[in-house]
Amino acid sequence: MDFAFTEEQEQLRREARSFLSERFPAERVAGLADSEAGWDEQSWAELAELGWLGVSVSEEAGGTGLGFLEEAVLHEELGRALYPGPFFSTLVVLPELGPEEQADAASGKTRWSFTLDGSLVPDLAIVDRVLTGDGSVAAEGETLETMDATRRFGRLTEPAAPAEHLRTRAFAALALEAVGISQRALEYAIEHAKTREQFGKPIGIYQAISHPISDSYVDTELSRSLAYWAAWCVAENDEQAPLVAAAAKARAAEAAVAVCERAIQVHGGIGFTWEHPLHRYYKRAQWIEAFGGYPAVQRAEVARHLVG
Repeated sequence: MDFAFTEEQEQLRREARSFLSERFPAERVAGLADSEAGWDEQSWAELAELGWLGVSVSEEAGGTGLGFLEEAVLHEELGRALYPGPFFSTLVVLPELGPEEQADAASGKTRWSFTLDGSLVPDLAIVDRVLTGDGSVAAEGETLETMDATRRFGRLTEPAAPAEHLRTRAFAALALEAVGISQRALEYAIEHAKTREQFGKPIGIYQAISHPISDSYVDTELSRSLAYWAAWCVAENDEQAPLVAAAAKARAAEAAVAVCERAIQVHGGIGFTWEHPLHRYYKRAQWIEAFGGYPAVQRAEVARHLVG
């Protein structure tokens, strides 16, 4: 069995990384996060033109007719770039929509989100509709002040039925985002360890620096393996998908938080400054860790399955 990505999937990754590096460097993400809107609305039309919004939508409905594995590549890369916008929330909802609604979403006409608890909604202020357990409602409510300005929570004006059926897909997508966050934080740490010198030598030669970076590499790769297993299960409608997605979200989220913490420590004083982008990655990692229940909740779910 071949577990490698196809050439088309690797090309999608290269194109996504190139586009996001050019359009959303760290300083621009910081500016958008600190703005009133919190994102660049024009970027939505660009993502639609690239075909990213319809990657899992059939060609008949205006999409590219690919699947969740290709979508997984994008979730990881947008997490790595810390993209501020409703990509995650919209793509989680897409498979549950009708053909006309999918076409509108794929073209960038309509932005979507969802609620897992009947009240809290990711990106509520910048979407048009919210999928609930009983259908959809207008995106109306209040924006809440949270630590992560790159993905803002909102609370619906009227409580709704929770969309529990979206949990598996949401957890798999967030696990992939967390892998992207871990990867970028690890890259920041490695770059700093190579270029920062003490006593005439790069600080990376010292065990106090190299060992945490090694631990971060291991955490990132283990999380990536589990996250892409979850992505495969979702893509294949495997019966293990709910369990694997829960395990992946728990592992990848905890790893992302730990990798960010180590990267901040490796950077020393500058890692704790507001100007350095690491604190924004750290906050998104904590957002992912908390969403839908902390990792202990998902591990309890896995434990119940294992012990019957």
